[in-house]
Amino acid sequence: MARQTLEDLFIHDLSDIYSAEKQLTRALGKLARAATNEQLSQAFETHLQETHGQVERIDKVVEMCGIRLKRMKCAAMEGLIEEGQELIEELEKGPILDAGLIGAAQKVEHYEIAAYGTLCALGKQLGREDAVKLLHQTLEEEKATDQKLSQFAEKVGNPQAKKG
Repeated sequence: MARQTLEDLFIHDLSDIYSAEKQLTRALGKLARAATNEQLSQAFETHLQETHGQVERIDKVVEMCGIRLKRMKCAAMEGLIEEGQELIEELEKGPILDAGLIGAAQKVEHYEIAAYGTLCALGKQLGREDAVKLLHQTLEEEKATDQKLSQFAEKVGNPQAKKG
């Protein structure tokens, strides 16, 4: 389906982030198991639960808007997850891997922040205020997760990696 209208673009972008979130639900458990630091592992587990809620929120947006998502695979998320997997395969368990996992997770968060920000802007243009409220809620969760990761990296992860 060609993206010829703003509505087409909204559906495409919503389909893309839906795929991204689904992929992320499969990857976060791996990150949690790979992390050495218990707080970091728990943060990944917490974000996994949050991500399930975000998928449900997208389902609500789809229902509210009366649209049908396209079956697609988010190539960007696939690449970001692959980068995280490479870290897990290449680095020994420990503080250096943890620092790398934090960076990989922040790349994911930044992608999601951009995606949800775009969806909110498109939704506003289309007059889909109810959908925008739900999408904005997810946007704020993604920003909060990014901030938590930054704080963890600065206070715990990177100092431990420097020692190690």
